[in-house]
Amino acid sequence: MNTADTLTTAVTVTTLEMSNPGQLQPRDPPPGNLALRRVLHPLPEFNRFLYTAVGADWYWTERLDWDYRRWLAWVDRPTLETWVMYLDDTPAGYFELDVQPDDNIEVAYFGLLPPFTGRGLGGYLLTRAVQRAWQRGAARVWLHTCTLDHPSALANYQARGFRVLSTVTEQRQLPPHSPGPWPGARR
Repeated sequence: MNTADTLTTAVTVTTLEMSNPGQLQPRDPPPGNLALRRVLHPLPEFNRFLYTAVGADWYWTERLDWDYRRWLAWVDRPTLETWVMYLDDTPAGYFELDVQPDDNIEVAYFGLLPPFTGRGLGGYLLTRAVQRAWQRGAARVWLHTCTLDHPSALANYQARGFRVLSTVTEQRQLPPHSPGPWPGARR
């Protein structure tokens, strides 16, 4: 990224954790034809689609320059699970769970595709992500969010029972506008 085409922005990163299943404050599913399915075959193309579709408005840029091999290395690991929530058979959101040493499980990525925000789906999807992490044998479930994420993200995490571990503000170089799911796709 050419620094002449970027802005320096203060970004606050918050790390949160849940240390036992009893801390989960579950959210019931909202009305609608919902289904949650695990992606059973490693498909870099599908994970990249989810990453760009969900993160388009939130400056999720860390993986945009990954080539196919790097995506494959990420998704083709027994320690990673990708789950997709469908509304009326349409992908509405997803999460990735990454099992780490000492049975810590990170909610590595989580979010809704833009047309599905504001419908009460995020609380339910996060509930299911945390339940799956505990089913998987987590000793601790953790995640991080930042001020570039959806404005309701931190409140959703805290409402489900996550507790703040740390908050750090850092300077980041960002393009003047989020790049969208592909070049030129700004809405």
